[in-house]
Amino acid sequence: MIHFNVPPYSGNEINYIQQAIANHKICGDGEFTKKCSAFLEKNYPGSKVLLTTSGTSALEMAAILCGINPGDEVIMPSYTFCSTADAFVQRGAKIVFVDIRPDTMNIDEEKIEHAITSKTKAIVPVHYAGVACQMNKIMDIAKKYNLKVVEDAAQGIFSEFSWGGVYDKKPLGTIGDFGCLSFHETKNLSMGEGGAIIINNPSRDFEAAEILREKGTNRSKFFRGQIDKYTWVNYGSSYLPSDINAAYLYAQFESAEKIQNSRMHIWNRYFNELKDTAKNHGLELPVIPEGCVHNAHMFYFKAKSLQERTDFISFMKANEILCVFHYIPLHSSPAGIKFGRFDGTDEITTEHSDRLVRLPLYYGLTEEEQTYIISKVKEFYK
Repeated sequence: MIHFNVPPYSGNEINYIQQAIANHKICGDGEFTKKCSAFLEKNYPGSKVLLTTSGTSALEMAAILCGINPGDEVIMPSYTFCSTADAFVQRGAKIVFVDIRPDTMNIDEEKIEHAITSKTKAIVPVHYAGVACQMNKIMDIAKKYNLKVVEDAAQGIFSEFSWGGVYDKKPLGTIGDFGCLSFHETKNLSMGEGGAIIINNPSRDFEAAEILREKGTNRSKFFRGQIDKYTWVNYGSSYLPSDINAAYLYAQFESAEKIQNSRMHIWNRYFNELKDTAKNHGLELPVIPEGCVHNAHMFYFKAKSLQERTDFISFMKANEILCVFHYIPLHSSPAGIKFGRFDGTDEITTEHSDRLVRLPLYYGLTEEEQTYIISKVKEFYK
């Protein structure tokens, strides 16, 4: 069976985990947590980065740091994982869902302004499949209405947005007030469960973020020798991952270029070898808009109908290949109905999500397996 996903493994993970154990410090902010943060800050110049226990935790921190309160409204796409909404619902916010673009499956930037009310506090663009939302337009809207922007870049590590102007060649997660990464086992780089929050205005937000992450204490300052004792100073929680998890992740950071090159090769091979099939059978392949640098997080296509997608997944499974669909739009879920509303008309979200199917894509997928997968896609559509 060819799995849909296999967690990445570069080779040094076990050695580094053993080293973390030998250091006699397997709690948060040990040697490997610091190394991971340094790696990320090198890749996100001008920002501060804190590892978290998950991408969800990073979103929760961002919601708190944005000052979201009960009754506030937060705008986001419905086509996303529930964590995007959960983080703000926990603060008492009402979620306002906006339709998506048919080309990228990202929030439709032209429909955001219509959803803004006097209660709106933040916009949460989700960079689906590691392809950037139109951040220039979104940031202009946020500035006009004095709104916070939290980028859900869970799938966006190493992706960029370069639409010109002040946002030229910016890594995803560094454009808004906060960016949130995920290192779940399904992501390009993984620590099993884990994430990171990118703080793009450190002078304003970093101290508060450290306190929040350290259970409401100023212990980080104490460990740096900036104060002679630490105490409980504000609301907080335990958002620090174990240094064992960070050790696993750091091994992949060291091999990040190799992992990314492999994923990009697979993505390009799927795209190039399925172009004719897509053209001849009315399928829609991924679109990468001008100015967007993607990271080969996933490869998907859209079948012509929900039934065709269902039949395709069954056919591939019968041939020992696991293909999957993705999100059920949040606005149609019980919690989405309870905690949110859809602004305007759902013209794209449900219809396009019903047709989207994802092919296996992971570090270690062999050339022979890629060839077999491509051949079976073509066989289904012969």
